[in-house]
Amino acid sequence: MLAGAAGAAGAVLLTGCTGESGANPGDNGIALERRMREGAVRDTERLLERYDATTAAHPDLAGRLAPLRAAVAAHSAALAGPAAAQPPGAAGPSASSSGSAPAAGTPAPRSAPVPATAAEALTELADTERSLSEARTITLAGAPGELARLLASVAACGAVHAYLLTATPGAAP
Repeated sequence: MLAGAAGAAGAVLLTGCTGESGANPGDNGIALERRMREGAVRDTERLLERYDATTAAHPDLAGRLAPLRAAVAAHSAALAGPAAAQPPGAAGPSASSSGSAPAAGTPAPRSAPVPATAAEALTELADTERSLSEARTITLAGAPGELARLLASVAACGAVHAYLLTATPGAAP
């Protein structure tokens, strides 16, 4: 018991001697969470762009895509977090992300034109949802607690979107 107490005391002393002058150990976690949120918001905005491009290319899909796009927009707001509620001109989650490279493990942005047929466009959109869902599932392992739970929820929703995009409307499961 004494050995355990001595080990714990030693660990406390060692963590206090990191050599960082005036740095708060929690700052690294905050910076990590901010970067992860910025990347997630950026990826979600790209997905929204794909929904918009698909709807523009295939207006007949607008009704089918509208609820899914609305959910993706809600994900963007949730992923932005409390910083998104800052006054105009304040540095929010995406303020420093413009022009930056995608976060590791995230799919590259799709700049390809929307496929010519509605079925191919839905398949491409489903593949984009699935890829982003898989990337978020991988990313959540290194995310702080609350963000990890949010990423897991958004990844699960993306997997459902991929299913819904490839399912035949009105067909029995």
